[in-house]
Amino acid sequence: MTAIILFGTMIVLLIIGVPISVSLGAATMASLLCFDVPMAVVPQRMFTALDSVSIMAIPLFVLAGNLMTEGGISRRLVDFCNSIIGNIRGGMGYAMVLACAFFAALSGSAPATVLAIGGMLYPDMVRLGYPKERCAGLLTVSGGLGPIIPPSIIMVVYCTITNSSVGDMFKGGIVAGLMISIVLVVICIYYSNKEKWPKNTERTSVSQLAKHFIHALPALFLPFVILGGIYSGLMTPTESAAVAVIYSFIVSVFVYRELHPRDIYRILLASGKSSAMILFIIATSTAFSWLFTFSGISGQLVDAIVAMNLAPWMFCLIVALVLLVFGTFLEGIATCVLLVPVLWPIAQTLGIGVIHFGMIMCIANVIGCMTPPVAVNLFAAASVSKLKMGDIAKGELPFFLGYTAVFFLIVFVPALSTLLL
Repeated sequence: MTAIILFGTMIVLLIIGVPISVSLGAATMASLLCFDVPMAVVPQRMFTALDSVSIMAIPLFVLAGNLMTEGGISRRLVDFCNSIIGNIRGGMGYAMVLACAFFAALSGSAPATVLAIGGMLYPDMVRLGYPKERCAGLLTVSGGLGPIIPPSIIMVVYCTITNSSVGDMFKGGIVAGLMISIVLVVICIYYSNKEKWPKNTERTSVSQLAKHFIHALPALFLPFVILGGIYSGLMTPTESAAVAVIYSFIVSVFVYRELHPRDIYRILLASGKSSAMILFIIATSTAFSWLFTFSGISGQLVDAIVAMNLAPWMFCLIVALVLLVFGTFLEGIATCVLLVPVLWPIAQTLGIGVIHFGMIMCIANVIGCMTPPVAVNLFAAASVSKLKMGDIAKGELPFFLGYTAVFFLIVFVPALSTLLL
């Protein structure tokens, strides 16, 4: 009965357009009527969910990403990437993938990567004669490197829920991100020759390359600050996020001089809104998950799946497919905080590693960012390109299939997730 009320209320509210965070909280409070438990337990659980040092890394990484975008850091990265491989056929396509990979190592957000890189590269690509739909599709999928290449907001959320190592998850993300980047470049090579993408006839001189490298050096140094601090043990992920904010501010204001004092309030406000949305989802999802466990539904589900005697690989495949379905209508972080408390105990019982399971969870949720109707990456690419969602979805198909192929390779080969551990 509790399960019917819990999930039934949530589904009805989602169908009528209530935000996911409110739907989760309302479903939890409605289900509490079945128990002799005071309603005050809901805000208590919500507060407890956010009373974590690790959670503080999320708003800090969001703020750092906005500072990088507004302060000229992302533009220097784009110029440097374009100077390296922009002179060959389809070179700006490769530069887009490379720039997204670099920016992913700074922001940790998929839509932020799409907006930051797309806003600078897409107009020039269209002007030079690149196919609009294909470029927008490549941008949509390349932006999916944001939550995979560390630092990653969704990985921080996952590690907070499972009490696992953020540093180890980041190492798994490095391997997955490199594999996805290589696959996207290979697909670019194929389509650049098949569809005759333009070739830049102006060769970049050594002096120009050196100039772009020097200009991008402060930006290129930031990933070493963030990841080096974590892997060396000098900083926690939250401390590294705080250092990223300070470093981004200093570089944007005093080195590149593109960030003015009047911009700070606007950036803080935008970062606060984005962070509040994420944190509220985490809070209400935690209360939802607590009731799921308290009511005994979680234990029954674990017992039922264990009784099926599934092989670990089969369970991973089922979870991957379920996550891909959920990703079509739920935001990635909401899916993570909703399903991880339910699925991780089962995975643990079957002997599946926490990092491998985390990579399945994170990459599947990123794929959801590219799949309608939620598809935040598609919406971001549409705002940059001014194209229809259907046209972008058609253009992204080959890159999407390549991204998904890497995902299933990681599902079936756990060693890829722990290659750097």
